Amino acid sequence: MGSIDYNREADYNPDSLPAPLGPLDSASPQDPAPQSPEELKEENRKIRRLQMVVNMVTQVIAQDSSLSVEEASEMVADTRRLALGMFPDKELAFNLIYWPRLQRLMRERFRMQ
Repeated sequence: MGSIDYNREADYNPDSLPAPLGPLDSASPQDPAPQSPEELKEENRKIRRLQMVVNMVTQVIAQDSSLSVEEASEMVADTRRLALGMFPDKELAFNLIYWPRLQRLMRERFRMQ
C-alpha cells in the first residue's frame, strides 16, 4: 500500500474543483415549499409514531414464541402499509431504513433463507 503525502501541492488545482453548492435551505424550483412549524411538528410526531410501531413489531416478533411465520409476515406487511399510509412518497426511505431490519429479524427468528 502506498502512502499519501498530504503536504504535496502538485496535484491541487482549484480550477478542477466543482462549483460550490448554494445554501442547503434555499429552495430551488423543484423543491417543495418550506414547511411551517406546525407541519414540522406533525411530521416529527408521525415519525416518532412509526418508530414506536416498528420497535413494538420487532419486539413481538423476537419475543413471542407462539407467533407463527404467517402472523409475523402479516405484522410486517401491516407495518409497511402503515408507513406508506403516513408517508406515501417515502417508500424508498422505508425500504432502506426499516425493511432490512425486519427481513433480518424474520430470517433470524424463523431460520428463513
